[in-house]
Amino acid sequence: MLDPGKLRQAIGRSRELLDEAARQSGRAPEDVELLLAGKYIASEEVGALLEAGVRRLGENRLQDMLSKMTASQGALEFDFIGHLQRRKVRDVLPAVRLIHSVDSARLAAEIATRAEGPVRVLVEVNIGEEGTKAGIVPSDLERFVDEVSEHDNLVIGGLMSMPPMTEDPEVSRPFFAATREFAHRLSERSDARHDFADLSMGTSQDYLVATQEGATLVRVGRGLIDQAREG
Repeated sequence: MLDPGKLRQAIGRSRELLDEAARQSGRAPEDVELLLAGKYIASEEVGALLEAGVRRLGENRLQDMLSKMTASQGALEFDFIGHLQRRKVRDVLPAVRLIHSVDSARLAAEIATRAEGPVRVLVEVNIGEEGTKAGIVPSDLERFVDEVSEHDNLVIGGLMSMPPMTEDPEVSRPFFAATREFAHRLSERSDARHDFADLSMGTSQDYLVATQEGATLVRVGRGLIDQAREG
């Protein structure tokens, strides 16, 4: 089980490192959010999360999110960071602050159809052009943004990316930098309602490098949670 005290300390240590990485990139620490990924946290541990001061989770699966939502009695807020099936949009959309993983025009259309008003989302970029990963390949980004811009109530708030797996965070740096550059180019040519202000990139092994390259949301999970386990 999670130890609330250890979790609070682990988050504090990670936040200090994150703040320094933000300063190195010329930004204020408050410009970067540390989003705790809930994949490795059981619903029975929600009480420990709340005691440690956690108020927002990034979830990969609808069922896990709903379970933790019930356990927290509304005290937790959620982002959806995993692959989202179109049939689950109806249930996910009203329950989350932000969807990080719009990876197809059909999914974007479903979100726009289900939304009751303007909805802000992030586009998932397959930045390494890997055949096993979802996301829009870089060469298709402009066409994709143009296509989904037909939905007046869809606002593209930025990009999400995950570089090819590596144990060396420096290997990921050019992929994060490329994501930042793509967001900048898209913001200059796209509909004014799309702000491209957020970059969701970086996980436990490379979130500091991601922050140095412009991340505004880093998704930290197992690397932090393991520090807070009892025993």
